[in-house]
Amino acid sequence: MLSGIGVRFGGLVALDDVSLQVPDDTVVGIIGPNGAGKTTLFNVVCGFVRPQAGSMSWQGAPLRPKPQRLARLGIARTLQGDGLFAGLTVLENVMVGATRFARAGFGQGLLGLPGSARDERALREQALACLDQLGMADQADRMPGSLPYPLRKRVGLARALVSRPKLLLLDEPAGGLGGEDVDELAALIRGLPGQGCAVLLVEHHMDLVMQVSEHIVVLDFGRVIAAGPPDKIRDDPAVAEAYLGTEAGEASVSQP
Repeated sequence: MLSGIGVRFGGLVALDDVSLQVPDDTVVGIIGPNGAGKTTLFNVVCGFVRPQAGSMSWQGAPLRPKPQRLARLGIARTLQGDGLFAGLTVLENVMVGATRFARAGFGQGLLGLPGSARDERALREQALACLDQLGMADQADRMPGSLPYPLRKRVGLARALVSRPKLLLLDEPAGGLGGEDVDELAALIRGLPGQGCAVLLVEHHMDLVMQVSEHIVVLDFGRVIAAGPPDKIRDDPAVAEAYLGTEAGEASVSQP
């Protein structure tokens, strides 16, 4: 998917010769210390940042992403916060994520313009089904600001999933969540590949990454310093040094 990606911001090297693959029906985790380049990598995939070097492909074709066209490519992304529209209900927020299926457009539906009623009903049904899958159907008519943060995060996830993506980019989905919520999130992520959705996950919560990822890529100062299955990454001395400042072999990044 990514091959030799390089990104510079002036004299700052954000990504340097980064390559990775996200096979179908897998969860790939990206980890690294603060400033390692994880969010920049996501922004490259989404088209917010244009790399100066390297190439991208998706489903066998060159990928030149534009943010407004990601959904049509089968790619969806969550944000580090909840990213919800405060003036829309929970249901309406999720409906925004399904607009690639609509011919008339979600904005026309909200304004009640001619030709939009059928699309709006279809989007509403899809959004309700997605909320129900996440145990949120009873919150459909509430405003996001009235919900606790873990539920707002779940609404943001529903908005991404309702587009039925083939690739889901999860940007720190466990941020601000407690232990029980993280466990529920882990179970949900593990089930996505079985529904035909590959996952690229950026996360600081190491236990979550180790639980759900089949392959992990470690960034440090914009470079890939390790890649492999969780057991390999857990015991890699270069990863421990990057995270903890230890000498090689003195510590592992996470204990079983």
